[in-house]
Amino acid sequence: MDDDTVRMLRATAERMRTAEEAHEDITGRGFRALFSGPSGTGKTLAAQALATELDQPLYRVDLSRLASRYIGETEKNLDALFDRAEQGGWILFFDEADALFGKRTDVRDAHDRYANLEVSYLRQRLEAHPGAVIIAAEREPDGVGIDAVVAIPASRVRRRGPRRPDPSTG
Repeated sequence: MDDDTVRMLRATAERMRTAEEAHEDITGRGFRALFSGPSGTGKTLAAQALATELDQPLYRVDLSRLASRYIGETEKNLDALFDRAEQGGWILFFDEADALFGKRTDVRDAHDRYANLEVSYLRQRLEAHPGAVIIAAEREPDGVGIDAVVAIPASRVRRRGPRRPDPSTG
């Protein structure tokens, strides 16, 4: 990561430390950070760096493992996730969240209605969650209050790969 991104992450970490105390006392709601930028720009690496800076475990949420085709099971799985995160002091990390937090779908049948209910329930749990949440997306999600935005442009990513031999050194 470049120096500007590292500075933004450190500033976000400090805001999270300060807000954690204030939010617990005032609202009970945790800190919400958005890491924005195109896919492949290092948002996951930035989330890991922030968690390390805060000395807190980072839990990458895999919603495909939480979703269930049975009515009510997805909500139970989300409840269990948020409860474990609160008890364990985890930072929840929602990666590639554009599709998840996008606009609700038009209701054509009961499946669409239920999918919209699940997304609404997830948003409610996010808003009420007392712990930290990082959302990685290309744009700001609808219906989720964001406390800090860390923009990670594609031009800031230093790709690492095999070094090519320098012909001048022989």
